[in-house]
Amino acid sequence: MTIISQIAQLIVGLGLLNVWLLRFNKATEYRGGTAKSMKEEFAAYGLPEWFCYVVGGLKVLSGLTLLIGLFVPGISLYPASVVSVLMLGALAMHVKVHDPIKKSVPAASILALCVLILLTSQ
Repeated sequence: MTIISQIAQLIVGLGLLNVWLLRFNKATEYRGGTAKSMKEEFAAYGLPEWFCYVVGGLKVLSGLTLLIGLFVPGISLYPASVVSVLMLGALAMHVKVHDPIKKSVPAASILALCVLILLTSQ
């Protein structure tokens, strides 16, 4: 594992935990549509509320696993793969509701970092 991969894991892991545990009910300029919370954002995308919790669970678990992966070699490929797929879905949802590109920057950035993790964590 390279230092670049470790930095990417730290950024993605802490970023996911921040968004899903600390900022879940807070408005940000990156929320889809006119949503002010995570549940409102999923509603704006036309997704059911239960799906918000499934995605959130996967992201929190992946974030924790990426952080654990800093100390346990070989496990980071799995959460980075899961988060990559979820970020592709997030980008598709922003396109679906015709969000400005600015709102897609966090998802695109996390996707890029996950691809970096996948390419450098061998």
